Amino acid sequence: MKRLDFITHSAAALGSISMAHPFLNNLTTMSKKLPSLGLGLFTLPKLLEQDFEGTLSRLSAMGYEELEFFGPYSFSHKNNKESWAQVTPMLGFKGSGLFGETLESAAKILQKNKLKVPAMHTDLDTLEQHMGALAEAANALGAKYVVLPSAPPETRLNLDGYKSLAERFNKIGESAQQYGISYAYHNHGYGLQEVNGIRPLDLILGGTDPSLVFFEMDLFWTVAGRANPVELLKNNPGRYKMLHIKDMKTQSYFATDGGNPQEWMALFPQLTTAGQGVIDLPAILETAIKTGVDHYFVEQDLAPNPWVDIKNSYDYLKKLRF
Repeated sequence: MKRLDFITHSAAALGSISMAHPFLNNLTTMSKKLPSLGLGLFTLPKLLEQDFEGTLSRLSAMGYEELEFFGPYSFSHKNNKESWAQVTPMLGFKGSGLFGETLESAAKILQKNKLKVPAMHTDLDTLEQHMGALAEAANALGAKYVVLPSAPPETRLNLDGYKSLAERFNKIGESAQQYGISYAYHNHGYGLQEVNGIRPLDLILGGTDPSLVFFEMDLFWTVAGRANPVELLKNNPGRYKMLHIKDMKTQSYFATDGGNPQEWMALFPQLTTAGQGVIDLPAILETAIKTGVDHYFVEQDLAPNPWVDIKNSYDYLKKLRF
C-alpha cells in the first residue's frame, strides 16, 4: 500500500473508531487533573499529637504534597487560646498549631519530607493584633495564605455586621500584604442563605478588594448551607484560591444557619471520603480549575479512620480527569 493510501485509510479507520466510541473523542479535552493534593490537618490531629514527625512522613509517603495547619499557635491571641481550651474536652485532644515543634524544627521536618504549607488557619484577633508574629511563622514555613476559618458570632448578627466584616477584611488583607503574605476567608454554613433578599456572603465578596482578600471554599459546609459551589466559583473567578474537598454521605443541611460549632459537629457523622457521597466533586473541581483555584486540601474533620480515609480520598481524586 502506498504511503498516502495508508495514511488516508488509517485516518478513516481512526475516525470510525472515534464515532463508535465517543469516549475517545473526549481524550484531548479530559487531559486536566488536579495539581498537588494537600491535606487539612484537622483531619488527623490526634495522630499529630502522638507523633508529629512520623505522621508527616507517612503523609508524604502516601503522596500528599501540601498541608494546611490550624491554630491556635504559640503566638496566637490569648482569646483564641482560651476559646480552644474550652472546646478541646469535646474534641478529645488538645494539640494544635505546630504540636509542640518550634518554627525551626517544623520547617526542617517539612523540608525533609518535601511537604509545603501554602496556608495556615488562625483567628480574627491574631489576624488583627498579632500579624507580625503570624507573618513571621507563615514566612518561616513558606505559607502564602493566612486564613480565617470562621468569623466570631458577634460579628455577623445582621447584614450590617457582614458589611463591617468586609471592611475589617480589607484592612487585614492590606496588613498581610505588607508582610509578603495574603489573607483569605474560609466559609462555614452561615451567611449563605438570603436575609431580606440579600445573601450575607455576597456582602463580603462585593465589599472586599479582590487584590487584598481571597477565599477558601469548604465544599461540605457550602452544600450544608444550601449554596451551590459551582455557582459561587463561576460568579467569582479568581477570588477562590483554595478548596476544602469533602464529601457528604446523604444530602444534609444545617438545622438553622450553620452559625455555631454545635451545628457543625452535628453534621460530622455525614462526612465521608471523597467520591463516596452525594456532592458532585467532578463538576465542582472542573469549575475550580477553570476559575483559578490553586490549592486543593482533602479535609475530613476528625476522620474516624484517618489513614484509610485519606488514602481512599487521595486515590479517588488522583484518578479524576476533566
